[in-house]
Amino acid sequence: MRNKKPNVILIMADQLRLDAIGAHTPNINRLKENSVVFERAYCASPICVPARGAFFTGMYPNETGCLINRGEDMHALVRPDIDHLYGLMDQTWDSWHTGKQHLRMNPSVDESPGSRTNWRKLEGRYEAFLKENHKRVPGGPNYRGIVPEMSHGKITRPKSYSIPAVGLYEEGQEFFIDEFITRDSVQAIRERDRSKPFLLNAMFHAPHPPLEIPAPWFDFVEAVDLPVNVGEWCRGQSPLQLYNLTGAIGTRYKREDWRHIWKVYLGLVSLLDQCVGRIIEELKREDLYDNSLIIFTSDHGEMLGSHGLWQKMCMYEESVHTPLFMKFPANFKPAVTSCCSLVSSIDVLPTICDFTQIQTRSPMSGRSLMPLITDSASGRERIFIQYDGNGGRGNFGRCIVEGDYKLIVDIFKDETYIELYNVTEDPQERENLAFQQLIYRARIEQMLQHLREHMQATKDLLELPDQIYDRFLQDYTEFMS
Repeated sequence: MRNKKPNVILIMADQLRLDAIGAHTPNINRLKENSVVFERAYCASPICVPARGAFFTGMYPNETGCLINRGEDMHALVRPDIDHLYGLMDQTWDSWHTGKQHLRMNPSVDESPGSRTNWRKLEGRYEAFLKENHKRVPGGPNYRGIVPEMSHGKITRPKSYSIPAVGLYEEGQEFFIDEFITRDSVQAIRERDRSKPFLLNAMFHAPHPPLEIPAPWFDFVEAVDLPVNVGEWCRGQSPLQLYNLTGAIGTRYKREDWRHIWKVYLGLVSLLDQCVGRIIEELKREDLYDNSLIIFTSDHGEMLGSHGLWQKMCMYEESVHTPLFMKFPANFKPAVTSCCSLVSSIDVLPTICDFTQIQTRSPMSGRSLMPLITDSASGRERIFIQYDGNGGRGNFGRCIVEGDYKLIVDIFKDETYIELYNVTEDPQERENLAFQQLIYRARIEQMLQHLREHMQATKDLLELPDQIYDRFLQDYTEFMS
């Protein structure tokens, strides 16, 4: 007898560029073909821990309190009074977590005495597995470099971060990170409590660097067509990215350097695709697939040389525009297969709660996507994205997307830089329209006001000055002439 409630399978990649899904991802492609595809889905923050804190709570980073990846504990943790997916579901569902555990709270969610989730998290266990087998962790000093990291806008600290170095992980796929996560995921499917509906959160590491990957994936991709903006510092893009990890590392590499880096990155995406295929195959073997809501997404994207930048941590499409596919159980027929409405990652948890009829205990800023899926309502007018730094608050970004337009406010110390793009006509964001004030002033001022209202409503620690656009034009128009 099937459970009355559907199984929920959440598969999340880490740092997956949307346009990396294609010829080398047959399993993800098949899942996409059987899903509702959200064409304009965006993360809430282009960095791992704040992005996942928002995703798992349905709340903006300003609201969760989780603004940065690490360090400064008061800004690196989700507030303990906020509901999250595990707490809402693991009383009814047989809940399993595999892979990266980036919902960081105090006390830790995976050590909470009230948690009924079966935690098979990556941290600690993977290193112990390698040590037991006398193998080493992928990466190392050759895959890292020193960059400046600003804290509080006052102190610059030298920090070691990943660089786009590539190499063959000679230990083999058996000992690779995502193979370890896949085995845990398959084991969870087999060992589940069959008297309950099943919940699996499979949090993969790929295609996050280091780009030291096993055969055959290291040279699996023979050729690649690079997007035009790879290795290109676009006229009008924010020079403040040169103070960010994105530009401090990314600008060291030329277009031809990125070509080989892309091949290895796409090989890692292909490895991820194989892992996804094995999970889906096991779901079918265990007769779970047809009664499962399967969600595939990524926490954020990857610049991979676009705009001459590396990693994420900025507001360009390659960093914040994410895949989001939802495959519903066979007994539910969505009214649409593709949706072009604006969607935020904070909308996923409310959608799960709506579809599975979970009563939430507190309001969420995210909105259920079920009205879009049933074609009974229009979507959001706008979405918001924020970035507050990696290991310390120092580089900031605020972003609003309305219709075809995206407004970016980039902030470093006393400087503020504004960018406006029509992401429909200019998807690679090569023409900053903010300098065309006669045409776009009214739109920019209105979007800035909407951004201010959002920041105030979510108790943002930053404020945008009233005359911010005029100051930008005064400071940078000569630079563009």
